[in-house]
Amino acid sequence: MTSSYVTARRPADVAREVESLRKAGCRRFILRRLDGGATLDLERLGAARYAAGLQAEVAFDAESSPGVSEVSDTWTPGVAVAR
Repeated sequence: MTSSYVTARRPADVAREVESLRKAGCRRFILRRLDGGATLDLERLGAARYAAGLQAEVAFDAESSPGVSEVSDTWTPGVAVAR
């Protein structure tokens, strides 16, 4: 599966970047947390998920979360997890 890091900061820019990458064949999108997992990060994640579509995978980069050794907070289509 082709993976790509999303570098945009604003949710609208995240959506545009993901859409462009999706059209180029990417199916896995990784975002770095910019706001410690707060509102801005959640808005960016939502924008990425919406633009990526149901068949794609969207996740936060584990390096942006101290103590985590691999990509976490992975979104799987059709599965909702409350934390």
